[in-house]
Amino acid sequence: MIKEISYNQYAEQAIEGVSKGAFLTTAVDGRVNTMTIAWGSIGSIWAKPIFTVLVRPSRYTYQLIEQSDEFTVSIPLKGMKEALALCGTKSGRDLDKIAAAGLATLPGRKGKTPLIAGCSLHYECKIVYKQTMTNQHLSPEIDAVKYSVEGYHTMYFGEIAAAYTEE
Repeated sequence: MIKEISYNQYAEQAIEGVSKGAFLTTAVDGRVNTMTIAWGSIGSIWAKPIFTVLVRPSRYTYQLIEQSDEFTVSIPLKGMKEALALCGTKSGRDLDKIAAAGLATLPGRKGKTPLIAGCSLHYECKIVYKQTMTNQHLSPEIDAVKYSVEGYHTMYFGEIAAAYTEE
């Protein structure tokens, strides 16, 4: 059963859950892809509830999210480790990760992008701002550790249109 909640009602659990792995899902023209994220934040910016996610341009999800104006984040607070591992190591260019991981989706209630079924928390987000990172204002320590091999992320600021728990 899906129950609508305030965006910040489970913010502490959401942030902790994201750090252990969550599903970032995008959809464009019938193509749905999910990837595992471990970085993200929930807060208030511009007097709006915002979920910020980061995606590298090398990812298939980047191609889709750039063509979309929305995304969802589904956070399993327990289990789903194998699905998170698969969705974090395989590309949606090569296979349907949702099917390969044995995942199911639920329709979004506020948008077209589905949620990943079986997760404890879900957020539907409308992109209100994006910014490609550079090293110009980035701490040298973070740059050296997190960006020594791959390129910089684009940050997507999604206004949280709805938040849910799944029981």
